[in-house]
Amino acid sequence: MKVIGAGLPRTATTTQAIAFEMLGFGHCYHMRDLMMDFEAGLSLWEAAAEGNPDWETILGDAKSCCDWPTARYYKELLEYYPDSKVVLSVREPEGWIKSMRDTVWAIYFGDSVMHHLCQARAALDPLWRRFMNLMTIMTWGPESLGPPESTFDDQAFAASMQRWNDTVRRDVPADRLLVWEPREGWEPLCDFLEVAVPDEPLPNTNDMAAFKEGIMGGALAVVNQWWDERDRPTTGLHASAID
Repeated sequence: MKVIGAGLPRTATTTQAIAFEMLGFGHCYHMRDLMMDFEAGLSLWEAAAEGNPDWETILGDAKSCCDWPTARYYKELLEYYPDSKVVLSVREPEGWIKSMRDTVWAIYFGDSVMHHLCQARAALDPLWRRFMNLMTIMTWGPESLGPPESTFDDQAFAASMQRWNDTVRRDVPADRLLVWEPREGWEPLCDFLEVAVPDEPLPNTNDMAAFKEGIMGGALAVVNQWWDERDRPTTGLHASAID
């Protein structure tokens, strides 16, 4: 492991993962790795949440990582991989809050269609229920962005973001930390990682639509399968025949 991303979700972590890989630090472990294989990944991350991580098995041959859940454990990863560097991706609070409320936050809280679909999926899909329980512990606990009730207030939510960023700055030695806003481009990142600046521009990946599509589509697939496989009645309402 050469580079550890410590930035919160919705700080252009997909762009960051692509950038790390373009710079030669691939494979980059990202939330997508866990979500693509709950069967293999959930038990490993549940053990990590209980204080028994197996980083070698979780990360495999990855040379970099960013986004949750690895970012949640940047301090532990830095201790395990003492020669690695840390990139803290940041963005201004207003945009971050809006992005979080439309995506990650909405899975767990609020009254959106996505929230209710995720709750329905959790009732039907044990692996999804385990994932939501795991992410609740990792994301909305006091050591990350919690307590949950405080996240309903924008000012308190912004303060939780700032608290996280300040903690990373305190934990990571200054010579091993880059605080990076992706709109700054390649130069500060490449200078920090001591690699050449690519000829092509830094990717500008806004994955909000893809995020919603994946989360809601996955939930609908589970609900539709349950509905298709249900025990169908042989009569309609009030014992009338079904055509």
